[in-house]
Parts: sequence; structure tokens; C-alpha cells
Amino acid sequence: MSSQASVLFDAPGPRARLRNNVLTLLATVALVAIAYFVYARFDAKGQWEGRIWQPFLEPSTWVEQIIPGLLGTLKAAGLAAVFALVFGVVFGIARLSDHKWVRVPAGAIVEIFRAIPLLLLIFFIFYLLPSLLGGGDYTLIALVAGLTLYNGSVLAEIVRAGIRSVPQGQAEAAYAIGLRKGGVMRLVLLPQAVTAMMPAIVSQFVVLLKDTALGYIIAYVDLLNMGFKIIPAINFGSLIPAAIVIGIIYVGLNMTLSALATALEKRSRRSRKTSARPIVPPGAVVGAGGGAAIAVD
Repeated sequence: MSSQASVLFDAPGPRARLRNNVLTLLATVALVAIAYFVYARFDAKGQWEGRIWQPFLEPSTWVEQIIPGLLGTLKAAGLAAVFALVFGVVFGIARLSDHKWVRVPAGAIVEIFRAIPLLLLIFFIFYLLPSLLGGGDYTLIALVAGLTLYNGSVLAEIVRAGIRSVPQGQAEAAYAIGLRKGGVMRLVLLPQAVTAMMPAIVSQFVVLLKDTALGYIIAYVDLLNMGFKIIPAINFGSLIPAAIVIGIIYVGLNMTLSALATALEKRSRRSRKTSARPIVPPGAVVGAGGGAAIAVD
């Protein structure tokens, strides 16, 4: 604990520490009991037998099913993340426009796509495209479009809130030195808002990555489809192992995304703390507190 105690925190006394230790012990015992109960139930159903886990130890399962499904998930998530971020920035800024004819339609679009369930959006686009463009495989387009519209609308609200979180004096100072509104937004507000928005943006990208599993409903070749549908169909009885393995892969993907975003955020903060040394032209008068000096070569 820090040597400087916070006025909002009281260090626990002997009784409080004892109570915390007892509660920790009880919680640990409860978790162990639940874990054992789950293990015992699975064991009674034969879910820990080697034969049903064997497919996941064979290279062919990973090469032919899991890796292609993983690539499909990453492809859909990557495309949707890029498009959703562009959508969010454009409509988030549009919602802050001084022009009512820009602000009102942008707000209506964002609110509509935020209100429609994502699965309904995917179904609508999936069945609309064949009627407009004819037959074909539109699973990827429908999934990416649905993810873009829904998550982009959420990101638009994040962008709008992030820009509004910047102190108003920053914009006023930028206007005072002659910047136009576009320059103020691009050079002053957005760079400062990015740090504040980063945690929320990363959280939404994690949601987007998990939402790619909805492609399972329209038979898109993703990790869930290949791992939870195809593998158990080929290897009867491997449904629970497939769910565990696929779940672990999703957890790993989300943790990697969060770690990458955290590293980018730390790097951004470090770069903003680095200030350039002021350049004083030779012969200029500089000083502080009424003093003056002449800069020389």
C-alpha cells in the first residue's frame, strides 16, 4: 500500500482482515465445489474419454476445419472493424455538425441501426441481396454489412461522446489562432479524444469479434461453424470438447486484441508526453519574469 493513504480509503483492521480472509476462503471452496460438480457430471457422461478428444490432437482437424474457420472469423471481423470505425467517425462527427440538415439525418440513421437487433439486420441483408442481385454466396457480405451498421452506430456515439469530453477551451483556443472548424476537429479535438475513446472502442471491437459467431445462422464459414458444427458432425460425440476448444480460442483472440489495444494506448500516451524543444531564432529576445536576454549562435 502507498505510504500516502487516501482520504477515501480506510486500511482494514484486524477484524476486517479476518473477515476478508474468511470470505476469500469460502469463495474459493465454493468455486472448487462448482468446478468438481461440473467435472463429475461431464465424467459421468463420458465427456473426458480420450476418443472424443482425439480429433483435436490430429493435425488434419486443425488444418481442414479449425484454421479455415479461424481465418473466416478474422476476415469478417477485420473487414467489419474497419468499416464500422469509418462509419462511426463519419456519423459521430456528423452528429456534432452545426448544420441541422446534416445533424438530424445522421442522428436518425445512428439511432435506427442501434435499435434494430443485429441478427435481424444480418437476416434482412442476407435475404435482400439475392432478390436484388440474383443468386450467389452473400454470407460474408451480409455478416460484414450487419456488423458494420450495428457496431458503427455504437462507435458513432462513442466518437461523439469522446469529442465532447475534450474541454471546450481547447476548441476556443484553436479558433483564436485562426483554425477553421475542420482543422480544429482534425488537429485539436480528435487527437485528444482518441485516448479517452480507446477503452470503449476496444470493448466494442471485442463485442464485434464475438458477434461474428452470428454468421453460424446463415452458414458462413467461421470458427463457430467449422468447430461446433462440422467437427461434431464428423466425429460423433465431440460436441462438448468442441465447445470448450472453440471457447478457448475465442478467449485467446479477445485477450490478444485487448493487449494490442493497451499497448497502442500506452504508446500514444508516451508520444504525447514528449515535447519538442522550443526553437529560438538567433537574435531573438527571450526571457521570463521581466528579464530579457539575446539568443546567440
